[in-house]
Amino acid sequence: MISIALYNPDIPQNTAAIIRLCACFKIETHIIEPCAFKLEDPRFKRVLMDYEKESRIIRYPDYKSFIKSNLKARVILLTTKAKKFYHKFSFKKNDILLFGRESAGVPIELHKSIKWKLKVPMNKKTRSMNLATSAAIVSSEALRQINFININEIRN
Repeated sequence: MISIALYNPDIPQNTAAIIRLCACFKIETHIIEPCAFKLEDPRFKRVLMDYEKESRIIRYPDYKSFIKSNLKARVILLTTKAKKFYHKFSFKKNDILLFGRESAGVPIELHKSIKWKLKVPMNKKTRSMNLATSAAIVSSEALRQINFININEIRN
């Protein structure tokens, strides 16, 4: 199943919103430490509410541990520096959508090591989209492509 990975997340509210998204879609959230906040942070808890019970959160001490634990998955970096748009990409069932820090993305050496990089199209006058919004857009499309979401069922 598609999952979302967060590399050294900075903003507790974004991380909580993404975990809620993952709970609603029944997908895993991978958190690659260190986080810039504690998971007990009140800002995190306020947005997360009670969705933690419905979530599968896997934490890794670092990127190397994350990669070792997910050797069979394609890691797809979402970055404003990508050339290819997410909606022109063919997602597979075991893909992991990797999002970098809100403040800095991922380190350049990590960026260079990842084969698949995608971006969300947006107005050229803007720098970036909110991380949780990007995660929702891309994960929804990935799930649609692997037939996880049946649009006709949602409409009825």
